[in-house]
Amino acid sequence: MRRVRASKTSEPNELRVRNVAKQFAGLRALSDVSLTCRRGEVLGVIGPNGSGKTTLMNVISGVIEPTAGEVLLDDMRVNGQPSYQAVRDGIGRTFQNIHLFEGLSVFENVWVAAAHGPRARGLRAAQRESNLALELVGLRDLRDAPVEALAYGTRRRVELARALATRPYFLLLDEPAAGLNETESDELLELIAEFQRTRSFGLVIVEHDMRLIFRLAQRIHVLNEGHTLAEGTPAEVRTNVGVVEAYLGTSTDET
Repeated sequence: MRRVRASKTSEPNELRVRNVAKQFAGLRALSDVSLTCRRGEVLGVIGPNGSGKTTLMNVISGVIEPTAGEVLLDDMRVNGQPSYQAVRDGIGRTFQNIHLFEGLSVFENVWVAAAHGPRARGLRAAQRESNLALELVGLRDLRDAPVEALAYGTRRRVELARALATRPYFLLLDEPAAGLNETESDELLELIAEFQRTRSFGLVIVEHDMRLIFRLAQRIHVLNEGHTLAEGTPAEVRTNVGVVEAYLGTSTDET
């Protein structure tokens, strides 16, 4: 499929994953997975360890190529390109294990990303966007601090600011609450909710914190052993017998 949108000025309204499979040697990590996330929507992705969640995020963001299937922004196919092209196409990303540019300041980490987003308009515009992203995550006063000197939770915020500064059409968050305590997770929830109110992007979030995911997501996609087990509203997923048996256990009151 050609990489073309309806017009040069159009912005994508949907992120589509169609029949994606991924094989690693003898391991089939994903099998015929399909999902859609629309601009302004929060889609949660949950599942047991090893269910294929991070592999799915890696496929969507261009880190790895699917064995079968495709990833599209509206009707434009975006897989099969280098991962940096995904950023330019409008897919932002954070990682389960924090990936920051060591040796650079907080501001420099964010500025590098802002200069390469889909709506980048030069270095001065990237500087303004970086300052805004740092303001949004409460790190404006730490803009000149070296990232290697920061606490874990603060480093998470830097990575989030870096992804936001690209002004993505779709943002992928891979376990953003990992390593955070309950108070820090609540603060993160408030930040993400604020982003959704102020910026029009679709959000795909992988998270083990069920308290966070059930409060934040409008829809939830459940993976198990690389397959789609269920998809629906938080209420529908919480009462799905297969989901309860495979992942949530006997208690479904994590809200």
